Amino acid sequence: PEASTSPSREARRPSGPRPLYLGTYTSAEGGGEGIGLATYDPATGRITGTGTVPGVGDPSYLAVHPDRRTLYAVDEREDGAVTAVRLSDRKILGSRSTGGAAPCHLSVHPGGRWLFSANYGSGSVAVHPIDASGALGERSDLVTHSSPPPGPGQEGPHAHQIITSPDGGHVLAVDLGTDTVYTYRLDERAGRLTEVARAQTRPGAGPRHLTFHPGGRYAYVADEVDNTVAVCSYDPASGRVRVGEAQSTGTGSGTSYPAQILVTPNGRYAYLANRGHNSLTRYAIEADGARLRLLDTVPVDGDFPRQIALSPEGTLLFAANQKSSTVTVFHVDEASGTLRRAGEPYPSPVAVCALPL
Repeated sequence: PEASTSPSREARRPSGPRPLYLGTYTSAEGGGEGIGLATYDPATGRITGTGTVPGVGDPSYLAVHPDRRTLYAVDEREDGAVTAVRLSDRKILGSRSTGGAAPCHLSVHPGGRWLFSANYGSGSVAVHPIDASGALGERSDLVTHSSPPPGPGQEGPHAHQIITSPDGGHVLAVDLGTDTVYTYRLDERAGRLTEVARAQTRPGAGPRHLTFHPGGRYAYVADEVDNTVAVCSYDPASGRVRVGEAQSTGTGSGTSYPAQILVTPNGRYAYLANRGHNSLTRYAIEADGARLRLLDTVPVDGDFPRQIALSPEGTLLFAANQKSSTVTVFHVDEASGTLRRAGEPYPSPVAVCALPL
C-alpha cells in the first residue's frame, strides 16, 4: 500500500478551473489589448478565456507574487517598466521604470519583498521593492553588464533573465550579449545587488534562459544563438556557476532559436522550446541532475514557441506560440516524460507568455 506521506498523483491533482494569465505584445499587429485572462481544466487541459486586464503595454512576460495576490508584468518597450496588478479585483497598482530598454523577464524574490527585472535592450538588471499591498516602490538598484565585452555578432549586453537560486542565497542573471551568467548577492534590507561570480558560455552561444534542477546543484541553460543546451553546476556556498559542454537540441543544423528550458517537479525530465523548429525537445535527466540525455523532439502544433510553462503539479505543459497566436497544451506523463497534446490549440493574440497557477 502507498505510504500516507506519498499521496497518489490523482490525489494531488486539483479539481475545478485554475487561473491562467497570458502575455502579449499590444503594439504588434494582431496583438492583444493587455494581459489575457483565462482558466484551464487541470484534468483535460482545456482553456477558457475570461477577459483582459487592459492598460498594460506589451506585457510580454508575467510572474506572480508568492502569496498569489499580485501579478507582475514587464512593459517591453524602449522606456521599460514593470506593472503590478491586484488579482482579487484586477486593479492595476501602478508601474515603475526599470531604468532600461525592453525588459523581457521578471521574477519575485522568494521572500516576496523584491522584484527583479532584466532589460534586454540595455543589458541591465533592476530591483524594485514590493510593499505589503503588492505594489512596487521606486527602483532600489540598477546594474549594467558592462563587461565582459559582447560576444561574436553582438553589439552589446542583452540581459534576458534574472532569477533567485533555489537555496535563496544568490540571484542569477543570464546575458545573451555577453555570453555570461552573473551571480549576485542581494542585500535584503536595501534591495541592492553585489556581483560575486560570473560564468561564461562558449563564445557566441547566446545564453537566454536557465532553469534549476530541484536538487539545487545543477541547472540547464538554453543557448539561443548557437542552438545548444548545456548543464551547469552551481555551488550554493559561493554562488559560482560552471557551464558544461554544449549539447544538441535534436533539431538539426537549421536555426532553431531555443527559447526556454523547463524541468519537471520530480527532476526526471527537461523540455526545451525550439522556435525555428517549432518543436519541444525532451531530455532525460540523469546522475542526480548532472547529465542530460536527448530523447526526442515533439511538434508543438504552433508557430514560434516563445515560452513554455508547467502547471504547478507538472501534469500539463503550456506552449505560447507567438507567430500563430495560439497556446498549445500537452499532458505530461510523470513516469516517461512523454507529451500528449490536450485538444486543439487555444487562440490567444500574439501569445508570448502563459502563466498557469
